[in-house]
Amino acid sequence: SFLDYRMPISLDLPMIDTVIVEVANPGHPYGVRGVGESPIVPPLPAVANAVYRATGVRMQSLPITPGKVLEALWDKNGG
Repeated sequence: SFLDYRMPISLDLPMIDTVIVEVANPGHPYGVRGVGESPIVPPLPAVANAVYRATGVRMQSLPITPGKVLEALWDKNGG
């Protein structure tokens, strides 16, 4: 049950050998590559789906602001 379930912690993870591979990015003037962008990808679809479930309006552009949601609601309802 959830009362007996022990949440995993960082000590439960296996040891990881990190290998740094330097490959220049030809699309960037300094040849750098991003490392920390991948954790910010999953929340965006989750927020967009939450807005859709709450309003019935599918947002097609980011950032999702209150003004954009209100405008999309007006467009949906013909107002």
